Amino acid sequence: MEPQHQPTRKHGLTAIDGALALIVILLIVQMWLLTATLESYLAGHHEVVLPAAIVSGALFLICAALYLFVIHIDAEERKAQRENSGFRETQDRL
Repeated sequence: MEPQHQPTRKHGLTAIDGALALIVILLIVQMWLLTATLESYLAGHHEVVLPAAIVSGALFLICAALYLFVIHIDAEERKAQRENSGFRETQDRL
C-alpha cells in the first residue's frame, strides 16, 4: 500500500530543488556583478558602484527569502513525516 503523503513529499522536494537551483544562479550572477563592478571601478568609472551595490543587495535579499522558503518547506516535510510515522505505528498496534 502506497503512503498517502508521497505526492506531497515529492512536491516539497521538487520545490526545494528548484529554490536551491535559483539560489545558485543568483549567487553566480552576484559574483559576476562584483567582478564587473570592481573592474569598472578600477578603470576609473566610480559612478557604477552605487547601482551595483543596490542590485547586489536586492540579490542578497532574494537569496535570503529563498533560503527561508527552503527552511519552511523542509520543516513541513519533517513534520508530515513524523505524523505519518506515528500513524503507521498506531495502525501496526491494531
